[in-house]
Amino acid sequence: MNLRFAFIAAPLLTFAYGVIRILDGLDCSRGPGLAWTTGHLAFMAALVLFVQIFWQLRAMAGRDTVSTVSAVAGTAGIATLLAQFGIDIVVGFMAADHDGMSVLFDQVQSVPGVSPIVYDGGPFLFYLAQLALVLQLAVMRRVKAWMPALVLLDLALPFADKDLIPLGALCLLISFVPLARRAPAPAVVAAA
Repeated sequence: MNLRFAFIAAPLLTFAYGVIRILDGLDCSRGPGLAWTTGHLAFMAALVLFVQIFWQLRAMAGRDTVSTVSAVAGTAGIATLLAQFGIDIVVGFMAADHDGMSVLFDQVQSVPGVSPIVYDGGPFLFYLAQLALVLQLAVMRRVKAWMPALVLLDLALPFADKDLIPLGALCLLISFVPLARRAPAPAVVAAA
């Protein structure tokens, strides 16, 4: 996979998720339906790209213990977010309306371990690892000092209001453009 593509596509897919989420909520109810499913699939695609991004950031940091722990934690966070968004999609398909989704979510989250791992704790590993890796690169002076600030803004805005996800994604895109330029180009296969 082209790492340059990943650094640009992941924030753009996150932006798409945020915009679709806003559009889905215009009727004062999110899900179920096409917008619910499409938005979730967009973010899941971004998460898959973030796996490559985390491991590339680890390589840029020198593959040391700190960057390795961050990349592993981030990948674990991605796994929990993929599980969460997968559950969301399944619930969206199973429910006839938003109230039906609430009942199904309550059933899923009542399963021991699901709520603390998939919804409460696990996803934070993704966000913390992302910030940790970029901070490490900034401390090592391998990225500009403003980059962690933009990544932190991207991570903080949705906690203030989830409708700010698109704005946060734009901050992430701005911070990732220089990383995309530095990422290794895809290998060219010579014709025989």
